[in-house]
Amino acid sequence: MDIIKSIEHEQLKNKIPELKIGDTVRVHQKIKEGNRERIQVFEGIIIKKQGGGVNATFTVRKIAYGVGVEKTFLVHSPMVEKVELVRVGKARRAKLYYLRDRVGKAAKTKENTGARIENREITIKADLAEEAPVETAPEEAPVVETETPAVQETVDTVKEEPVETVKDNK
Repeated sequence: MDIIKSIEHEQLKNKIPELKIGDTVRVHQKIKEGNRERIQVFEGIIIKKQGGGVNATFTVRKIAYGVGVEKTFLVHSPMVEKVELVRVGKARRAKLYYLRDRVGKAAKTKENTGARIENREITIKADLAEEAPVETAPEEAPVVETETPAVQETVDTVKEEPVETVKDNK
């Protein structure tokens, strides 16, 4: 395997959320402020997805106080804690740049009414423990003498007693 690909493979997350254009998502992102770390939530509509592998990104757009705000997140970033699906949108294009010109209710996508909100995840790489078991060379163990414990045999004797038969008189 190529050196660059092996380094990228280490950076990939095991499971990533299944994202589609037009979905409304809630992205939980880690924010570092000095020596403290907190989680900030960014909720909006996915307007584009691009790239692949480690460089896969998605852009989320929301309108805050009348101003459109877009944020691009790396899918495999350790700073992205989790991505929740809030609403399944119906999109007929790969990029929803036309939402930039719209304000208010027009800036939303139509909801896919029959869809269920499921946080489905795509498994990127399986557990490494199952893939490559580590083989160790057999080492010579030091010889330790142990005493065998004395075994006592016990014999159970059973006495047979005669059984009386009971007869019913009818």
